[in-house]
Amino acid sequence: MNRKKKVKQTLLKQAKKARAKKASNSSKPRYISKAERAEQEAQAQANVESTPPETDSEQ
Repeated sequence: MNRKKKVKQTLLKQAKKARAKKASNSSKPRYISKAERAEQEAQAQANVESTPPETDSEQ
């Protein structure tokens, strides 16, 4: 195999691996740790509790 062909083959192989890795990450959701999930849940609870109930005073 001549040098140019070998270099081209190596670069194409690297590019193919990079494309495959990039494509597989886009379909997977970002990891959220247990602590972050608990914090988000606590914030959601606080938002629900702090929102005053709406009453229809126009009846």
